[in-house]
Amino acid sequence: MMQVLCMSCSSFCSACLQECLKPKKPVCGVCRSPLAPGVPAVELERQIESTETSCHGCRKNFFLSKIRAHVATCSKYQNYIMEGVKATTKDASLQPRNVPNRYTFPCPYCPEKNFDQEGLVEHCKLSHSTDTKSVVCPICASMPWGDPNYRSANFIEHIQRRHQFSYDTFVDYDVDEEDMMNQVLQRSIIDQ
Repeated sequence: MMQVLCMSCSSFCSACLQECLKPKKPVCGVCRSPLAPGVPAVELERQIESTETSCHGCRKNFFLSKIRAHVATCSKYQNYIMEGVKATTKDASLQPRNVPNRYTFPCPYCPEKNFDQEGLVEHCKLSHSTDTKSVVCPICASMPWGDPNYRSANFIEHIQRRHQFSYDTFVDYDVDEEDMMNQVLQRSIIDQ
């Protein structure tokens, strides 16, 4: 296993960690410092080998290093997952929907297009870091809560602070707030 945290950090959120490992230059999931390629994460490996957790299906205890193999064959865990899928799946109509593009974005400064979020951040830092023109953030404008007319006074600062992670990791755009709260409450009862 390769290093996923710098030497001074000791905990991480797995969803955030996945986002940190996406860039061409991986960064620590906690402090964002660059990771040295090829350095084994010995302490993390030790923790994975010695930390126990229980299967959400059959409730048997396993070390983290063995749980993935177990849940792949545990029928009770598969049922647990299917119940979660049923609870969060709505009847989707087969009609095409008018859904905004939240995956590729144009540069608000120049004609270049089709950047993913990380690519847009990197492009703007490299090509437009000194541009002071007030522009609309294409990422924010694509969000349900975004205002397509709001111009950021300091777009470079905004994009570096607000778009260090992908909203897709944390937001289900197809579910309203009340439904999300009900799903969270249902899952918390199941997980007890």
